[in-house]
Amino acid sequence: MKLPKLVKDFWEKFCLANPEVKKDEDYQVWNFGDSHKLADELYKLVLEGKKTATASLVWENEDDPTNAPILNGYSIVTDFDGNPKCVIKTTEIKIKPFNEVDELFAAKEGEGDLSLRYWKEAHLKYFTRKCQELGKQPSEMMLVVCEEFKLLYPKPK
Repeated sequence: MKLPKLVKDFWEKFCLANPEVKKDEDYQVWNFGDSHKLADELYKLVLEGKKTATASLVWENEDDPTNAPILNGYSIVTDFDGNPKCVIKTTEIKIKPFNEVDELFAAKEGEGDLSLRYWKEAHLKYFTRKCQELGKQPSEMMLVVCEEFKLLYPKPK
């Protein structure tokens, strides 16, 4: 996949600010959510230091495993239009059924009131939309990729 110049330039700025990272290091490029509003809300939570985790469905990566998070891998998070907003590094990945996601992980997602109840309500809505796209049936047992990350660039405030 050919990356837009804007994304490549953002990566180069990150590498200049972090000389321990090589410019030819692999990285992923993606946005949160499935709408402009959600993508913007979530990347802003990362920049504010409130969001240090994200969740996706295992099913989302079945057709293209290159979309799956990589432990210790770098990602450029963009807005919904592909404009780069930050660089994160994945620090932990766990796969568990939806109904086994815990309060600690829900709080690390940084959304709503940080409760597990809020997380389950919001993510069930989102995952239901994803399941419809994928031709899958949402359930309490669907496997969720629970990814934790660290904001690297711009430096957290």
